[in-house]
Amino acid sequence: MALSSDNIRLVFWIAVVPALASLGIMIFGVREPPQHHAEGKERLRLSDAGLMPVAFWMATGIAIIFTFARFSEAFLILRAQHTGLPLAFVPSVMVVMNIVYAGSAYPAGVLSDRIGRTGLLAIGIACLIGADLILAFGTTVAGVMLGVLFWGLHMGLTQGLFASLVADTAPARLRGTGFGIFSFAQGIAMLVASVVAGGLWDGYGPKLTFVAGSCFAAIALITLLLWRWRIGKNAVGSM
Repeated sequence: MALSSDNIRLVFWIAVVPALASLGIMIFGVREPPQHHAEGKERLRLSDAGLMPVAFWMATGIAIIFTFARFSEAFLILRAQHTGLPLAFVPSVMVVMNIVYAGSAYPAGVLSDRIGRTGLLAIGIACLIGADLILAFGTTVAGVMLGVLFWGLHMGLTQGLFASLVADTAPARLRGTGFGIFSFAQGIAMLVASVVAGGLWDGYGPKLTFVAGSCFAAIALITLLLWRWRIGKNAVGSM
């Protein structure tokens, strides 16, 4: 089923509505708390990165390994098409993933307060391992959609947790620097992961692509558990 040019334009016009609503809320509904500004302007210094504690670099390192496992969601669409999903229903892949993502994000926050961040993060990484294995060996559309469901669940369980770990492990006065370092490293890792996944897909097919993703996720999970075992549950914030 092909969309006409008028229908395509309508889709993009509809997409403008939430974007404008978000902009309006940011402009008219969000107010920054009062801040004390010291005399003189702080200058960005690369040496500040050296002031980050080991816990921050551990959290960032685990996030990088984890990002290698969760390459671009475009590969979910390719996998669904590979198993025979009609072109007209391809958007349903992202719909299912985002519904599960949105639906699990709030409960994940509540659960994080009860079992700790690293415990919930471990569960989220385990969900990604399951998603990768299902997507690797699933041969039907239903199987792929189950993998997509687990993919969305892992996003709901993990996306906010790494940011929380950065806030917990970075010194208070350098949290902005910490988030900058973390986001830069994660962005580079995502780019590399997607390029490698594309090479594996072209050279060896979808099965090896997702198996490789599950291996990186397993490495991230083992590293996280070893870190948690070493520092203890309450060594950093509410970890």
